[in-house]
Amino acid sequence: MAKIGFIGLGIMGAPMALNLQKGGHTLFVYKRSGELPAGLAEGGATRCPSSKEVAAQAEFVITMLPDTPDVEAVLFGADGVAEGLVPGKTVIDMSSIAPLQTKTFAQKIAALGCDYLDAPVSGGEVGAKAATLTIMVGGSDAAFQRAKPLFELMGKNITLVGESGAGQTCKVANQIIVALTIEAVGEALLFASKAGADPARVREALMGGFASSRILEVHGERMIKRTFDPGFRIELHRKDLGLALEGGKAMGVPLPNTATCQQLFSLCHAHGTGQLDHSALVRALEIMANHTVA
Repeated sequence: MAKIGFIGLGIMGAPMALNLQKGGHTLFVYKRSGELPAGLAEGGATRCPSSKEVAAQAEFVITMLPDTPDVEAVLFGADGVAEGLVPGKTVIDMSSIAPLQTKTFAQKIAALGCDYLDAPVSGGEVGAKAATLTIMVGGSDAAFQRAKPLFELMGKNITLVGESGAGQTCKVANQIIVALTIEAVGEALLFASKAGADPARVREALMGGFASSRILEVHGERMIKRTFDPGFRIELHRKDLGLALEGGKAMGVPLPNTATCQQLFSLCHAHGTGQLDHSALVRALEIMANHTVA
């Protein structure tokens, strides 16, 4: 059993940390304010006064934070993880952040004699709670093999994609596909509804054909039933597409449809729906069409 540090106990991080604790590991956590999530304190997690102290106590330090600046601050800011590391430890960032900055973070951690894995996830809050996340990993094979038993307590589809930054690159690619598919489902259901067809029956028919997909199944149903309760929020997906467009620009890779989806997410944001589930991207299409899928 390992001593594991966990920083970032939000919607995703809390159940991920709890699954590690249920697996028998000892947890050291940092939370700036408020009570620890239910189960962690009862299960014996130690609350540390700083990220530095988490790193000093743990063999593996896991971060699960909203964005690139948050990860940088926790790792390299005052009383940050880097200040508590000694050679031989492993830092695992499971946030979804910029691939290019991730490579820089990995180099800085390596200079301290420690391993660094970028291991972003897909599967949302449901997957985090059920320990069925898809985990995309960048880093050395040796570090991956040491961390794999921990990943197996949090996810099912676990892949070493390549060297540092490859996990984040894979996650950005995932977010491009998911966003474009949500947009396609939204367009299709809006088109059907505006034409006078029952979108629920159209979705049912399409689920038996070549257009069938997990997104048509799950997000299509949300669009029809208007159940946009926050799962993976529009604001977070908007951030991820920003990373995609930023990377595409740096590499000279055009991403025209990604840019369109980003504009739709931005329209949702402008209309105050940025905190809804990303299936609510359909609201931007509905606003432009002056018609609601129903």
